[in-house]
Amino acid sequence: MIGFSKVRVRQLIRRKDCMKYHSGVGVFGHRPREAIQFELPDEVSSIRNENCRAQRLVEAYRTYGHLQAHVDNVDYRQQNRIIKELDLSSYGLSGGDAVDSALLYGHSGRQSASELRDTLRQIYCGLISYEFSYLETEAEREWFARRIESGTDTIDRERRIEILKELLNSQAWDKFLSIKYPTVKRYCGEGAESLLTFFSTLFRLTTSEKLKHVVIAMAHRGKLNVLSGLLQCPPVKIFHKFNGNPEFPAEANSACDIATHLSASTDISMNGNTVRFSLLNNPSHLEVANPVSMGKTRSKQLKLMEGDYSSDESSRFGDKVLNVQIHGDAAFTGQGVNQETLMLSQVPHFEVGGSLHVVVNNQVGFTLPANRGRSSLYVTDLAKSIAVPVIHVNGDHPELVSKATNIAFEYQRKFRKDVFIDYNCYRRWGHNELDDPTFTNPLLYKLIHYRESIPDLYAEKLISESVLTEKDVTNINTEYTKFLQQQFELAVTYSPQITYYQEQWSGMCAAPDAVEVWDTGVDKEMLKVIGRASVTTPSDFNIHSHLAKTHVKNRLSKISEEKDIDWATAEAMAIGSLLMEGRHVRLSGEDVGRGTFSHRHVMLIDQENETMHVPLNHIHENQKGFLEVANSILSEEAVLGYEYGMAYDSPDNLCIWEAQFGDFYTGAQIVVDTYIASGESKWVRSNGLVMLLPHGFDGAASEHSSCRMERFLQLTDSSETAPDSEAVCMHVVNPTTPAQYFHLLRRQMVRNYRKPLIVVAPKILLRLADAASPLLDLEPGTHFKPVIGDVIADPLRVNRVILVCGKHYYELNKERLKAKIDDVAILRVEALSPFPLQALQQEVAKYKNARKFIWSQEEHRNMGAWTFVKPRFENLLGKKLLYAGRAEAPTTAVGASKLHRVEVEHVLREPLYNIK
Repeated sequence: MIGFSKVRVRQLIRRKDCMKYHSGVGVFGHRPREAIQFELPDEVSSIRNENCRAQRLVEAYRTYGHLQAHVDNVDYRQQNRIIKELDLSSYGLSGGDAVDSALLYGHSGRQSASELRDTLRQIYCGLISYEFSYLETEAEREWFARRIESGTDTIDRERRIEILKELLNSQAWDKFLSIKYPTVKRYCGEGAESLLTFFSTLFRLTTSEKLKHVVIAMAHRGKLNVLSGLLQCPPVKIFHKFNGNPEFPAEANSACDIATHLSASTDISMNGNTVRFSLLNNPSHLEVANPVSMGKTRSKQLKLMEGDYSSDESSRFGDKVLNVQIHGDAAFTGQGVNQETLMLSQVPHFEVGGSLHVVVNNQVGFTLPANRGRSSLYVTDLAKSIAVPVIHVNGDHPELVSKATNIAFEYQRKFRKDVFIDYNCYRRWGHNELDDPTFTNPLLYKLIHYRESIPDLYAEKLISESVLTEKDVTNINTEYTKFLQQQFELAVTYSPQITYYQEQWSGMCAAPDAVEVWDTGVDKEMLKVIGRASVTTPSDFNIHSHLAKTHVKNRLSKISEEKDIDWATAEAMAIGSLLMEGRHVRLSGEDVGRGTFSHRHVMLIDQENETMHVPLNHIHENQKGFLEVANSILSEEAVLGYEYGMAYDSPDNLCIWEAQFGDFYTGAQIVVDTYIASGESKWVRSNGLVMLLPHGFDGAASEHSSCRMERFLQLTDSSETAPDSEAVCMHVVNPTTPAQYFHLLRRQMVRNYRKPLIVVAPKILLRLADAASPLLDLEPGTHFKPVIGDVIADPLRVNRVILVCGKHYYELNKERLKAKIDDVAILRVEALSPFPLQALQQEVAKYKNARKFIWSQEEHRNMGAWTFVKPRFENLLGKKLLYAGRAEAPTTAVGASKLHRVEVEHVLREPLYNIK
């Protein structure tokens, strides 16, 4: 605990570059950067002007050449597109016209227009093609043209042999599995073996660049090939899994997951450097792993203090950590999370320095052919929405896959923007090995089943070029198959290794099978320092006049006079105390700087020049922890996945995501279901993400009333028949005081284990005077209370006990006091999961004469906490629980004010008057 004597208000240091909010010039986690300056050399401009018609032809090939390229390695429709923009006649040229070869980078001298056209066809219309003419800056467009037209991508003999080994081993792996596990779905890499060439090329590039981490999200297809072939996952581990065994030791108590959802973290050493490659676990909603991988990438960048976290203004995101996303073709075009994720790519507080994307374009989405799976020509056309380049490559040619990887990597390093590789391949089998694709795609699979495999084609090529012999190929296959057989036999005695709570998580452990109380109080004088600092601005800062009169003045007054504090002040004190303890805090979501209800204002904007100021980052001159205010795009699924990834990687920093309204989170239900609720059970990956979900029936109709707490409660593994412990998968709370919220935020970091925290957050309570808390409730020795007892009713007179949660307490209590009812006690259930059995037992025991126990809620009967609380209360406390509240309904709230008032009257009167 930091004492007040060690703290003095931090000197407010202003950056010389004004931190404008709307212009994107920022604060902690984001700073301005100058665009790359570019000016076309005079000699290039001169040549283009002198050869203007030929220059138009060159630009046409740079723009449309991809339309005549042969990148589809199946192409069963055998389309031969005629692109008139590529004809000489379109530019008034004839074949014999003399033109300057210097129109192309890396070329010189004079040649005929037909020779120029042939050169352009070779560059832009072959087995690899490019889309880059729509890039936003001339610097990018000219760089790309120069790299394509003059770049060399030679591969020496040793590297070619190495590539062949990777391909043959991948093929041998799939054949081995088909023999040993003929009835298991493996989502093999057959038809996409040269994807391994992408990875092995990436290994060389990243180690040469001296990166530290590469974070990968990858879909099912070929994932086991990458794991076993390149990411050093022992095949015996996968065989053990295929044999029906858990991938974790029994002590992990894990539900486990399918083999194609496995993760891996391994060190790859080349070129005298070592890079850590981390392949994430993924759910079957494959593309949702992409924002999670970006969040994890950003977390590592924060840990390494690179990019906009660094004090070195030359540091850039991506200097040390690279994000890689491997997509499925149909999923990439069909799932909206991809658009949301791409739109984060250059957004302040979300950018990671550009991601490297590969779309595994295997022709079919489950059974759907490509022409029915999208409304655009290419599977990668979504990339154009953020103006990033696409490289199309024919997967039959691994050396070109390597070239595509080189170009993509170099572009990302130069411009720190996303870049795409459209990796054209096919599935040897259907959606999985047990599926018959000829039901729906007979012509396509007639071609696929009769064609040679990618490894065999490349082997024939190297044999014909005398790089190696047929015997060499046989030996490679024999040696690797022998190795796999040895690994297969070891699976009988294989014991899973402990892979969790290591590295940055080594100080953490699993939540205990017990109920714990943590002292989360903070010294009062320290709280005052934080409170004052939270509304302190530089002397020349032009704060909004309304905020100066209300937000600032009121907070300072309450602190100086030690009056009860409101919700936003308690939050600022909780966050500030964590910052002073050296922890970073990230607050993310739509409009979180101000707060949806204009209550928070942790981010202030100068009214004259839009300078941004985050007061909590100026508490003390030596503070080590800082608040990152990440006002997000209007996205739930991608942003929540991103924040899960941030918390997934770092147990030491507090990550908070706030929904604009509680029900908005439903757009991210996939993230909740597949990661937040079940990630620890499936993969033994703890996560301390906090979700704030504003909730409350205020007459705002369906879409702004309920956070659907019943869904979270249903997803927990809380028991109906046995006491809960801290080990439940999610902690769900509905706090009613600022002090309770303060302790919840601090408890997330103080504990030596991490659990997702779902906060049914308030709206009206943000400013309700009755809901304020004295500083005494935040001081050392205080903690979160799972149940708040009744301090008004005389226990001996009570014959009815009403249990409530959330803001409903204040309305019910107000009605009780108004009617002078003295035989009713109201208990506030602040924690729902884990179910607070012990605290309830202690409170209920006070009322010896109580004959009725009532659950009262403002939500409809088929919603809210009723169906969760009832069986637990009755089974564990042995008392019947009655219901009082709204009846069942298909919508969360009515949309007419008169109907709302009738319902409110009913909800308040029923538990107090009608249930006797």
